[in-house]
Amino acid sequence: MVNGENEKEAVFFDRKRSKKKFKVTYIQVIVLIFLLIIAVGTALLMLPFATKSGESTSVTGALFTATSATCVTGLVVYDTFTHWTMFGQIVILLMIQIGGLGFMSVATMFSVLLRRKVGLRERELLQEALSTLHVGGIVRLIRFAICGTAVIEGLGAVLLSIRFIPEMGVLKGLWNGVFHSVSAFCNAGFDLMGGSGKFSSLTAYANDVYVNVIIMSLIVIGGIGFLVWEDVCRFGVKFRNYKLHSKIVLITTVVLVLGGAVAFYLLEGNASLAGYGTGEKILSSMFQSITFRTAGFATVDLSKMSPSMVMLSCFLMLIGGSPGSTAGGVKTTTLAVLILGAWSVVRQKKSVHAFNRRLEGDLMKKACAIVVIYMTVAIASVVFLSAYEKTTLDIAMVEVFSAVGTVGLSMGLTPSVGIPSRLLLSGLMFFGRIGGLSMVLALTRQTTKVSVEMPIEKISV
Repeated sequence: MVNGENEKEAVFFDRKRSKKKFKVTYIQVIVLIFLLIIAVGTALLMLPFATKSGESTSVTGALFTATSATCVTGLVVYDTFTHWTMFGQIVILLMIQIGGLGFMSVATMFSVLLRRKVGLRERELLQEALSTLHVGGIVRLIRFAICGTAVIEGLGAVLLSIRFIPEMGVLKGLWNGVFHSVSAFCNAGFDLMGGSGKFSSLTAYANDVYVNVIIMSLIVIGGIGFLVWEDVCRFGVKFRNYKLHSKIVLITTVVLVLGGAVAFYLLEGNASLAGYGTGEKILSSMFQSITFRTAGFATVDLSKMSPSMVMLSCFLMLIGGSPGSTAGGVKTTTLAVLILGAWSVVRQKKSVHAFNRRLEGDLMKKACAIVVIYMTVAIASVVFLSAYEKTTLDIAMVEVFSAVGTVGLSMGLTPSVGIPSRLLLSGLMFFGRIGGLSMVLALTRQTTKVSVEMPIEKISV
């Protein structure tokens, strides 16, 4: 997720008209980079040998898949295992990895390896891309994130391969271990389980505690963000030494995971969890609570969800992960700021406080802007999708909130939608990965700040 708070600009000069300059913001540069990655991925997936049928995939189908992979969402119009060859699956996995870490992070790591100096403008661009708090130490953070990612994904691949190899054979088991480890850590939700049924996700492993725990751990680690990793590695279990950002992220994440699990267990006992034992219900509830917010894997049939759980799942998907992570959504910190702001109003406090610290004055305003932008886009999209596809509001809501939150869960509508709906969902995935506020800033002209302010007049709320 890109942080839209920084208004610094990179200035580029046209050689033919050196006297005239045009300005491109860092946010716009990041948007263009993501578009380029999606374009390249679309072209590669359209190649005939990328599909098992040997036929070229349609432009909209390849574009949808490339967008979903680059934006680490997981919504698909084709089953990844049955439609794509090994080449196509590798292309998808590379886009997931680049989209999860961010192109600038990968490029910077190559620069470091080649011993090239990373300039100030590159560091400022990285600050935007990773949503970090300061420019200082950005290269060290990226080195830490890349190395940490390699270790965690590698460990996850080994552990999953131990489970998959006896069932699938050595080569297929290893590939499945690697693919699902990267997909889970990057919160992408792509899977290769189509052999047991198209779009079946991880339903075949609903009762497998080993696979569930590994996938859940990878999702949570990838979704809390690199800044939190750094604090955890530096201070261990000494929570009081963590930065305020890390404290808020960890507490909000724990509350959402446990709260979502309890709600799913209580609401779905006679719906999607009907026929499950107590232990299976607890495991499935915990898994769905985690995957609802960020990942897009499923161990139960989501088409059987109760209406009340559909509403709650949309709320969880809208929140998403944490800033500077591989996940999308409005972010856990945005939710926390809104709750803390509401509490400060109730207590009639002039400023917002947390852990004996005062939050920035504009933070509440930005959090409100982010939620309003996301909700406006989501509601308009739900209305369009429901009307165009002639489907019920609950199904349309899941598909839309899943796309805008870069989650990837579906109640079965996405594979059958028409071209306009494919383009809409692709745009929502891109919007959700870049960030609502960042997208608005990227598409609008930056104006010079002036010191003159309009007169105040009160209104009632």
